[in-house]
Amino acid sequence: MIQDNNIDSYISEEEKEINVDSLWIINERGKGGKRSNVYHGNFIPQIPNQLIRRYTKENDTVLELFTGSGTTLYECEDLNRNYIGFDINDSIINDVNQKMLSPKIKYHINNCDVTNRKNFVSCMNKDLQAMNISKTDFLIAHPPYLDIIHFTNKAEDLSNISDLNTFLDKLTLAISNALDFLDTGKYFAIVMGDIYKNSEVIPLGFYTMNAIKKTFNVKLKGIIVKNIEGNRGKLGVYNIWKYRALKSDYFLFKHEYIFVFKKEF
Repeated sequence: MIQDNNIDSYISEEEKEINVDSLWIINERGKGGKRSNVYHGNFIPQIPNQLIRRYTKENDTVLELFTGSGTTLYECEDLNRNYIGFDINDSIINDVNQKMLSPKIKYHINNCDVTNRKNFVSCMNKDLQAMNISKTDFLIAHPPYLDIIHFTNKAEDLSNISDLNTFLDKLTLAISNALDFLDTGKYFAIVMGDIYKNSEVIPLGFYTMNAIKKTFNVKLKGIIVKNIEGNRGKLGVYNIWKYRALKSDYFLFKHEYIFVFKKEF
């Protein structure tokens, strides 16, 4: 039996850096390298870094449905994982590619609507062939939170959907397309926050989790609550936000959810 006093001999140095708690309190956004915080709504690099370390190994391939400013891609490069990503924002794809002029890994970013199955499958088959693999090893998605932030003016952009049921249908379709290219027994993570609309909380995170559980043969392996203290939207003006909350009847959002699933099919 392993005893607490000698557990360190059974855990590698890399494993010691992995956070297995269900509450992640992060003091500030990770900095350095190609990381940046110039794209409103992007997530902090510690999230993909931790998930990639936990659920993949070197030379594995990570699939991402919403590349955004490239946060996950840069973590993949630092951790020696290959990458396939999707986005429909032309300018941000160009910015990311400019940062990856001398890549240390194999990577592809597709300008493609992830809800368009025909185009998505075509892009994936092309990328998998180029990488000489048949499936990916981990899937991550940080979707828009309904229409809270508009990323493009394109009709297919999920950030232009205001109706909850329509949003969930489209997001589930995108996840369905991606899961076909995730190997059986592998893991995927959805990063999602709640929103405040029409004077009430919309628990978008739990609606998303429930939609995935109802639609796919997956096991829910973790619900992680993440809080970062250095939220730039409230940095230096916390007292103002607190005053507004006190004078009203709501609470300040400081959390996001990371839902981790295991694919069973």
